Amino acid sequence: MAIDYRGLRSLTARELIAALTRDGFYFVRQKGHPDGRRVIVAPHGGGDSFTIKTLVSMIESQAHWSEDDLKRLKLTR
Repeated sequence: MAIDYRGLRSLTARELIAALTRDGFYFVRQKGHPDGRRVIVAPHGGGDSFTIKTLVSMIESQAHWSEDDLKRLKLTR
């Protein structure tokens, strides 16, 4: 099932980073981590939201999350 990004339009950088951390990603201020799990979060202020194109890149292409992952991480219902 395809992810409906309209419901994620209000997702902030802070919320996305928190979800990535809960899912085992590390927050570092450099590009990458030795174990290869990397998602580049554009340098927004903590409360900024993302365009749908950026969300698709971070969620599907980089984190490899599915709709089930988003539900598990309480980002969608």
